[in-house]
Amino acid sequence: MTAALMIQGTGSDVGKSLIVAGLARAYSARGLRVRPFKPQNMSNNAAVAVDGGEIGRAQALQALACGVEPSVHMNPVLLKPETDTGAQVIVRGKREATFSARDYMAARAQYLPAILESFTHLSAEADLVLIEGAGSPAETNLRHRDIANMGFAHAADVPVLLVGDIHRGGVIASIVGTFEVISPEDADRIATFLINRFHGDTTLFEDGVRTLEERSERPCAGVIPHFADAGKLPAEDAVALDKRADVTKTGDTTIVIPRLSRIANFDDLDPLKLTPGVSVEIVHPGHPLPADADLILLPGTKSTIGDLEFLRAQGWDIDILAHARRGRRVLGLCGGYQMLGHMVRDPDGIEGPPGSAKGLGLLNIETTLTGDKAVKNTKAAHVASGAQISGYEIHLGRSEGEDCIRPFAEIGRRRDGARSKDGHIEGTYLHGIFASDEFRAAYLTGLGIKDVQEFAYNAVVEETLDRLGAHLERHADLDLLLEIARSRSPAPARREAI
Repeated sequence: MTAALMIQGTGSDVGKSLIVAGLARAYSARGLRVRPFKPQNMSNNAAVAVDGGEIGRAQALQALACGVEPSVHMNPVLLKPETDTGAQVIVRGKREATFSARDYMAARAQYLPAILESFTHLSAEADLVLIEGAGSPAETNLRHRDIANMGFAHAADVPVLLVGDIHRGGVIASIVGTFEVISPEDADRIATFLINRFHGDTTLFEDGVRTLEERSERPCAGVIPHFADAGKLPAEDAVALDKRADVTKTGDTTIVIPRLSRIANFDDLDPLKLTPGVSVEIVHPGHPLPADADLILLPGTKSTIGDLEFLRAQGWDIDILAHARRGRRVLGLCGGYQMLGHMVRDPDGIEGPPGSAKGLGLLNIETTLTGDKAVKNTKAAHVASGAQISGYEIHLGRSEGEDCIRPFAEIGRRRDGARSKDGHIEGTYLHGIFASDEFRAAYLTGLGIKDVQEFAYNAVVEETLDRLGAHLERHADLDLLLEIARSRSPAPARREAI
């Protein structure tokens, strides 16, 4: 059997995605053919796979760490939340259904065969498959019909590495507690554990490691110091927006982004955050949009009508209209573009209950949401500057109106987006545009930034992955983890414990 190891966590956001990416780069550097896999992901931060369809952004980053193109088989089930109680279900890259949370819990086991088929597909082309769990196996109320953690580990017969986050505090309790609350059969799947995000001298935790090894009867695979450059890599989901700094100040030009409730594909912002001379400010609910912003950027959303209502509830519509009256710039991306028009209609209830909502009225367009979903990687030309763009499309709906005669970009002979007559209000269906260095420099120059400092964003991501892989090579026992993965059994590790 192909070597495989599943990385589960003591809780959400303990660094599983980053650990998988780092291990992928480290083992790839050793010459192994590595593939990432996540049975079930829940995120509105999606990427386009090379074989068509969408997967979680984290798996696309992990594929990059492996040096391969992202595939729909790397994340066979993707849940994209549309409301607090419901989500769109993407299976192998294609939209299949929309479920309430309760209905999905009852139905999710039906997706296990497709998940196992995708796992087998990846295993056939790999020396090592690194599997990322979701949430925590300690959420025992979710264990029945589980396909994301121990349910998959048993079905695929793979061992588990348990990751705990010491930065949160209580890491000993969280690791020992996981063993205490899960069933003996699930506990037997855990071969080893790892401590993540340690600040300071790791030798100060040696007594803690001994305690954990004694209580768990498992060896420690490493104490990983905090990786300071993690913020340079795309994050998996919107939880990261609430944990990272709200303001990234590197210059006098300020770009403001309202933190929508169903914000999607927010990694659009990452290249801007790293750009010298630009300050990026994410404004959270309950706070006004700053009046001195040079650009308000309306991001993508999984629920355009729902987030229009949310935006108005914060009073942000008033701030945006006042900003536009002052002659300042507004850019809408995908769902943010749809919000800028006069009307958004959802007659078939694609993103929520059937209905319609008035937009902000800053672009002379109207949008109708339809069941046909555009999911593709795209090369385009920015009309205003002629700069080339490599981006992607993930959207439902069609936008039409007089302002579409002034497109934002041209994709071959097809027009994309719209611009107001004065050029101050713009919208596009393209994501990932600011990762294109030529376009980013041209657009920021158009905002009035003098001497824009260019840099190769994709090269920064690659260099950061190299450093992350080297970081784990230094601080984790990669030989132990590879032995466990190759044995496909936790038994060898347990015999060496303590």
